[in-house]
This record gives sequence, structure tokens and C-alpha cells, in this order.
Amino acid sequence: MRKISKKLKTKSELIEELSHKNNLSLSVSTLCVETIKEEIMQALLNDQRVELRGFGSFRVKRYKAYKGRNPQNQEKIMVRAKKRPWFKSGVFMKDLNKK
Repeated sequence: MRKISKKLKTKSELIEELSHKNNLSLSVSTLCVETIKEEIMQALLNDQRVELRGFGSFRVKRYKAYKGRNPQNQEKIMVRAKKRPWFKSGVFMKDLNKK
């Protein structure tokens, strides 16, 4: 097993840890992580909210269209409405900031 980064946790590192901590094969761990990722993405595409109690929730945040300005030539432009994925941390995550 390779050394785990302190600042960044990659998907492959999560898969390795899941495999190691739960005595699972890498293929089963990969399937678990990919399935969770795909289910969250599919729920967001269907405008559903995903809540992982204590961890946080994912939802789609809508932004209205607005008047903007092109920074290159200062020309006024209309920025269209858009939807973006949004994550709100739960109690466990907020408690991490207190430490």
C-alpha cells in the first residue's frame, strides 16, 4: 500500500483504504465507491437532494440570469441562468472546524 497524502485524498486512496479497513478486494471497493458516486450524480441530475446524516448533503443550486460585463472589453452581456451542484457540510464536518 502506498503512502497516503496529508493534504489531498484521491479516489484511488479512498478505494485502497476501504479495501484495507474492511478486508475487501480492490475490485469490490472500487465498485462501492463508483456506485455511490454514480448514485449521487444521478440524484442531482434528477433534481433530488442527497443527505448523508452527520456528513452533509448534496443538492442542485439554481442561479438566475444576470447582467454581467466582459472583462476584456467591458461590454455588457447577459449571463444565462445555470444550475450547479452544491454541498453543505453536516454536524460532523462542522465539528472538525472547531478542533
